[in-house]
Amino acid sequence: MDTPIFDFVRSYAESGVSRLHMPGHKGSGPLGCESLDITEIHGADSLFEASGIIARSERNASALFGTRGTFYSTEGSTHCIKAMLTLAAVYGGKHILAARNVHKSFVHAAALLDIDVDWIFSSRPAGLLSCPLTGGDVEQALKNARAPVAAVYITSPDYLGIMQPIDEISEVCGRFGVPLLVDNAHGAYLRFLPDSLHPMDHGACMCCDSAHKTLPVLTGGAYLHTSCHPCAGDVSSVRRALSLFGSTSPSYLILQSLDLCNDFLSKGFKKALADTAERVAAIKKALIGLGWSVENTEPLKITVRACASGFTGAQLADRLRSFGVECEYSDGEYVVLMFSPHNRDIDYRRVLSAFPESGSPVPVADSGTAPSPVTAMSIRRAVLSQCEEIPVSRSVGRVCSSPALSCPPAVPIAVSGELISEDVAALLLKYGVSTVSVVK
Repeated sequence: MDTPIFDFVRSYAESGVSRLHMPGHKGSGPLGCESLDITEIHGADSLFEASGIIARSERNASALFGTRGTFYSTEGSTHCIKAMLTLAAVYGGKHILAARNVHKSFVHAAALLDIDVDWIFSSRPAGLLSCPLTGGDVEQALKNARAPVAAVYITSPDYLGIMQPIDEISEVCGRFGVPLLVDNAHGAYLRFLPDSLHPMDHGACMCCDSAHKTLPVLTGGAYLHTSCHPCAGDVSSVRRALSLFGSTSPSYLILQSLDLCNDFLSKGFKKALADTAERVAAIKKALIGLGWSVENTEPLKITVRACASGFTGAQLADRLRSFGVECEYSDGEYVVLMFSPHNRDIDYRRVLSAFPESGSPVPVADSGTAPSPVTAMSIRRAVLSQCEEIPVSRSVGRVCSSPALSCPPAVPIAVSGELISEDVAALLLKYGVSTVSVVK
C-alpha cells in the first residue's frame, strides 16, 4: 500500500531546500526527528481541507477499515469525539442518550455544543469502571426519553476491556431510527481479528479509534470512522466538524505514523494479531490455572481482579514492576495489561514469572456505584461558569463544575451541573479525590 504522506515528507527532508517557513527548528535539532517535522508547505496538503496526499492516505485507511470514510486526527480520540457529537447534533438535535461511563472529553464536548445528556445506567452492578448494557437497557432508555433523541453513545471496549453487545444495541437503535455512536478508543485493532469485532462492522454509524493505543502509531494519532448513515453528513461536513476543535497546526510526525500504519496493516498484520491474541489467551488460561480471577475482556487485554487472589491491584502492580513489567492501570481491585504484536517474547515471560499461585482474597471495600445524579443546571452552564476548587469535605450541596472521575473513561461520580450529595462526597473521598471543582 502506498504511503503518500511519508514519501512526500522524506523526499522534502532529503532535498536540502532552504526552510524559510515554520517550524522554527528549520529541520535540525537534538531530537533527531526535526527534519521530518514540517508544516502545510506546498504539496503537503492540509488536514481539514485535504485533497492531496492526506486525502489519499485517508482513503487507504478507509479501505482497510471498510468504512464509507476514515479521517485522521493528530489530537487523539478526544478530537474525534467532539466532531462526532457535532455531526450528531447537526443531524438530529441536542438530546443524546449516553452510557454513563464516558470519557471526560464527552462531557467537555456536551458543554461546548450545549448538548443535553440523559444517562443510561447499567441494570447490573458493575462498579465505576464499567457500564455493561443490554439491548433492553437501551430500548428502555429510548422509550423513556423526554425529548427526541439525536443519538445513542456508548464506550466499548471500556477501560477494563469489557465490550458492549454492539450488534444488540445497534439493532435496537435501528428500530428507533436513532444512530449509534461508539467511543472505540481502545479497539482500533478489532477490525483485523479473524472475525472483526470493530463497531463499524456491527452497526455503529460513527466511531472513534485511538490508533496510538493499540496500533504502531505515535501518541495522538486517531481515526474518525463514518458510515453511510445521514448523521455522518458528507466529507466536507466531517472536515468542518473536525476543524471546529482541531489545531490548525497538526503534527506531520503523527500524520506520517498514521500513513505508515496503513502499509503495516496491509502486510501480514492480521496473522501477527491472531498469533498475539493466541499468546494472550494462553497467559489468561495459565493465570486462571494458578487461581487468579481474570475478567472476560477484548483479546489483547488481561484484566486481573487482584483482590480476589491475595493482592490489592496496587500491590500486584508493584510486584510486576519488580519483574520489569509496567501495567496500563491499577487500583485497589484491578490490574490491566495491554498487549500488541510489538511486544517481545521477554514481555510474556516476565508476566508469567511475576504471578505466583493465587492466595487468599484481600478484603476490599465494595467499589460501589455512583449515586443517582441530581441535576442542578446544564452541563454547559456549569462548565462555563466561574468555579473554585474546594475540599470534598466542604462540597456537599454545591454544584459540580468539572467531571469528577475515578479515571477516564469511567462512570463519573459527579458530572458538571450535578449536585454533590453526601453520598457523592463520600465516594469521591473513598477514591482518593480530596478536592473538587464547584460552581461559584
